[in-house]
Amino acid sequence: MKRKQSIMMAVAGILVAGLSAYGICHVHLRKNITLEFGMFTGSNWDVAQANSFTIIDKAIAKFEHAHPGVTVHYYSGIRKDDYSEWFSRKLLAGEEPDIFMVLGTDFNQFASMGVMKNLETFIEEDTDFEPEKYFTSAFVSGQYESVQYALPYETVPTLMFVNKTLLTQEGIDMPEENWTWEDFYEICKKVTRDTDGDGVPDQFGSYNYDWMDALCSNGGGVFNKKGTEAALTDSRVVEAVKYVRSINDLYGGEKLTQEDFNGGRVAFMPLTFAEYRTYKTYPYKIRKYANFQWDCVTMPAGEQGGNISQVDSLLMGISANTKEEKLAWEFLKLLTYDEESQMNIFYDSQGASVLKTVTESQQMEQVVQEDMEEGDTVINGKLLGRVIEEGHVEPQFKKYEQAMSLTDSEINKILEEDKDVDSNLKILQRTINEYLIQ
Repeated sequence: MKRKQSIMMAVAGILVAGLSAYGICHVHLRKNITLEFGMFTGSNWDVAQANSFTIIDKAIAKFEHAHPGVTVHYYSGIRKDDYSEWFSRKLLAGEEPDIFMVLGTDFNQFASMGVMKNLETFIEEDTDFEPEKYFTSAFVSGQYESVQYALPYETVPTLMFVNKTLLTQEGIDMPEENWTWEDFYEICKKVTRDTDGDGVPDQFGSYNYDWMDALCSNGGGVFNKKGTEAALTDSRVVEAVKYVRSINDLYGGEKLTQEDFNGGRVAFMPLTFAEYRTYKTYPYKIRKYANFQWDCVTMPAGEQGGNISQVDSLLMGISANTKEEKLAWEFLKLLTYDEESQMNIFYDSQGASVLKTVTESQQMEQVVQEDMEEGDTVINGKLLGRVIEEGHVEPQFKKYEQAMSLTDSEINKILEEDKDVDSNLKILQRTINEYLIQ
């Protein structure tokens, strides 16, 4: 009996030693893990950005500290214009990053091709993750056919740039947050005039306000939710196109350029929040808009909509082929869901955080104020949050980019060539629907 017990104890000792060795080996192997992160340099919003890597470097340092033995690696110097090509080469070679930035023009293709991992299971099983903390417009932008394939990292709404100096000269007050199409039209009509007596208008109401701006604020969309049909004969679309024509008609056929606005001769121009932050700060303010005071406000509300504008978000996803999906999820969360990382967007980028509590905080207002001259007003965090939360996001589907490009081109032709709006939108709708079912 004693001999049998001795044998059993020896076997147990071997098992314990084996498990210990496995644990040591496993820990050793974990020390060699490298997560690849795909990113581009510069701003996603095409404005100057000096600190493109700062936010990422801070997040990596925090992640590596919390995960000893794990290294996050990225390639520096890849420009936004080259990023899609760089990623495609990596994809073809089977070397795509574990976590990566997703350009808006690539998202639908990546989701439809199975390049990105479906995040639904991660979201459902992670008890520390609450999707409600994101702005709705930003969160849904990462959905393809109602499935979450990416999380938003940074977001920018479109706002209405206002030349306050010109309005003051014309005896007009700054528009309120809840202003309407009628208000916008009346101001544009009042400021559009010939100031030098040569019989040609040289001061104008707006520049670059287009049919999509009007459509978003009129409660409409270009396509149905599934992306299977165009909605161009919907009354909200028709009204939006006709409204933009009425604005353009005020200018007597004059073709405006960016220089007209830069020179202080235009009252309104849509711009992104990223442009607002960039051109409110030195030295970009001096270079572009130093000859007049300006600010921004919500977009004017249409008859069937509200003070709603387009919202664009930079997304991040996880490779469908990653071998470290749990670590990839944790790093994705750190970048997009961690409040400290998200606050750094206001310090080192020009966009806005995708988290409600961060963007609507007093700290956000203080950070933005630091970059501006004394006396310049800073957009209220609650207002900015409302604009983002209620922002317009088109449904994502495989042929979206091509269908939208064709739609935009043809509607601009309708406006430029003074074609009948109702009949030509019907024709265009048939054309787009034929394309979508191919």
